[in-house]
Amino acid sequence: MSRSTSIAFALALVACLSAGVLAQSPSPVPKGHLLIIGGNGTTDDIVRRAVEAGGGADGRVAVFPQASELAETGANAVKMWKDAGMGTAVAIDPKDPAAAITAVKEATFIWFPGGDQNRLTKALENTGIPEAIRARYVEGALVGGTSAGAAVMSRVMITGEADLQSITAGKTATAPGLALFPDAILDQHFLKRQRVNRLVSAVLDHPALVGIGIDETTAIFVTGRSFEVLGKNSVVVIDGRKAAVDRIAVGLLATGRGLIMSVLKAGMTFSLDKD
Repeated sequence: MSRSTSIAFALALVACLSAGVLAQSPSPVPKGHLLIIGGNGTTDDIVRRAVEAGGGADGRVAVFPQASELAETGANAVKMWKDAGMGTAVAIDPKDPAAAITAVKEATFIWFPGGDQNRLTKALENTGIPEAIRARYVEGALVGGTSAGAAVMSRVMITGEADLQSITAGKTATAPGLALFPDAILDQHFLKRQRVNRLVSAVLDHPALVGIGIDETTAIFVTGRSFEVLGKNSVVVIDGRKAAVDRIAVGLLATGRGLIMSVLKAGMTFSLDKD
């Protein structure tokens, strides 16, 4: 190999390695926060934290009510946040994506009321709005949601279709969510509606993700990869990342050994990076 060929090869190798490093560089740490509520109302501490993190009297709330079938959901949410002390609030229609994206870029707080998470993701599909929401979260906005508005925060989103009577491989249906909290699978109304089986099943199907079940009138306030519990009831964390999870055919009983469960209440914290 000639000297010039060797130099060219070395430069090409460095370029390839650099490209690989760039391709594998981590996503930026969000400057914003997530407020993820288990449904069926809030408490004073949840609302207070939302107003503080969302900008208060100087804040702007963009409400996406499309999970709900009720026409009044958007107006009700707008009133709720104005009454709570937010400066301005407006319901957003994703049928006009350009206007919706402008509203997201101006928002300090983006809010998803409850309903059906599949309706919401369908309404936002192919609009560019989810990308704008993720960008605002990275830049510093608060993004919050309750019930269905909580479920959409996952990258792997529980759709609601599941076998609640057993822990069965492949029977907790999932779909792409908004990927705001990408390393978690979120479930809501968790203890009240006895959804432990479906979250355990989902974690065994996706053991690299941490299952977080949030009960009613309860929330997690997410900062980076950690969260604090707010509200009235419990949050259950099911962590299978270090477990021995068996590969099981769809429809058969799922199995795993070494899953770690944590049960948390208001004031307690959890980090996805802890040992």
